[in-house]
Amino acid sequence: MFQRKRQYITCPVCKTIIILFSIMLVFILPDVVCAQKKVHTVFFEGTDHELYVYKIYGELPGKTLLLIGGIQGDEPGGFLSADHYADISLAKGNLIVIPRANFKSIVLYRRKVNDDMNRKFGEDRKNNYETKIVEILKKMINESDCLLNLHDGSGFYSDKWEGPYRNPRRYGQSIISDCEVYINPETGKTIDLGTMANWVADKINKNIKNPLHYIRFNNHRTAEKNSLHKEQRKSATYYALYTCGIPAFGIETNKSLPIELKVRYHNLAINAFMEKFDIIPETPGLNFDKPVLDYMVVSINDSLPIVVKNQETLHINSGDIIIISHIETNYERGLSADIIGYGSIRDVRKKIRVTGPTRIVARKDYFPCGSVYIALGESRRKMAKGVSISKKSILTPYVHSFKTKINGNEMIYKNNDHVKLIKGDTFTLVDVIGGPGDPSDMVVNFKGFVGDSANNTGEDRGYVINTAKDLWKNYSLDKKGLKYKVIVTYKNQKAGELIIDLKEPALE
Repeated sequence: MFQRKRQYITCPVCKTIIILFSIMLVFILPDVVCAQKKVHTVFFEGTDHELYVYKIYGELPGKTLLLIGGIQGDEPGGFLSADHYADISLAKGNLIVIPRANFKSIVLYRRKVNDDMNRKFGEDRKNNYETKIVEILKKMINESDCLLNLHDGSGFYSDKWEGPYRNPRRYGQSIISDCEVYINPETGKTIDLGTMANWVADKINKNIKNPLHYIRFNNHRTAEKNSLHKEQRKSATYYALYTCGIPAFGIETNKSLPIELKVRYHNLAINAFMEKFDIIPETPGLNFDKPVLDYMVVSINDSLPIVVKNQETLHINSGDIIIISHIETNYERGLSADIIGYGSIRDVRKKIRVTGPTRIVARKDYFPCGSVYIALGESRRKMAKGVSISKKSILTPYVHSFKTKINGNEMIYKNNDHVKLIKGDTFTLVDVIGGPGDPSDMVVNFKGFVGDSANNTGEDRGYVINTAKDLWKNYSLDKKGLKYKVIVTYKNQKAGELIIDLKEPALE
């Protein structure tokens, strides 16, 4: 074996410098170590369900509050609120922040993918990705002194019946616990959840102008025989309270409120709980800027990475393998890229073989924020063998499928398909899938429906349409109110259509 020769420093000046530098490190290094108060961990990296966990430690020791957002992917108020706390600095106490517990369901904008993740904290013998994430969440709960599970709920909670959208069975605008007072059978320690929740609700309501939006304490009495919410016995809060013995709450804002209000109400709740546990923060700012893609960094056939800007076209050969290594936007978290027709919903850092023209759509959570187009063949700006970039897309915009909901159930239809409904069915245009052309720049218009008569832009995605009440017969194709058309346009150019066939209800 080779033996490394020792080298000795003989220069007096050099020796003096090294000694001074060593003394300086002795005094400076402890401060450098103490300044390291944030730990960012990525679990399941490279999968569709990457889990990001942020641990923030205060200058002074104290209680630890756990924030979980996005455990159900169609509730953006919770995960966008938690996101603001991932970069916070603390003077005292600690935070564990998991903004997007179920990233895959967030990108798909669904409550669940395989199982409802918030119903997997009890006995669970399944082995899917939700199970693996819940095991990590359980570990974080065991490291905490209190859990806040952030949700957006339907309607407005009230302890008495005030109407179909404001009653004891609704969740929105409430702080939920599984009981009012919990006595730990092993230690005898009492946790007064009701007193804690009412104190927080009073703090929040002082900052809410509209009394209809006030937050109320919602005791689910989950363990009791006559509880209305027995399914919550498998939830994160129930596990935290009855297994780990720590206070746990579900924070629910109303789903129908504007996103800015939902995030603000969640932030008010988090700040109040931090005050309750003597966790002293620097309150994060709010950012609602429209997400915009700047560029992607991609590699073709393991060659050197190249930068492709938003709306540019990448020319490759059929069968080339694409790796997306980075997405640059005006946001740092919640980013994903999807090569339409290939791979899965999250194709970052994966080797994807592409055989035809397509589009890479960038998303911030479920919001499309830009596109890179894929074409086959040469172009003017040579970047690598068989690979080039052109400034503008040369492909014709088109829609190859429609994502819809019928009576709340998700359905996918191809371009030019006929959707057969019975009058009275509810129908929602969720989004369109296609390329090139960013779906956020397309207009999806249900001819014969107006969602907002005061500001009719022609864009009808997101509305729950009652096919018996909300459609205008004069705009139907047959003039009888039984056949309608959905038209998609991109920069005034037709990109796709869907035919809606209605049938009168009949007893069978």
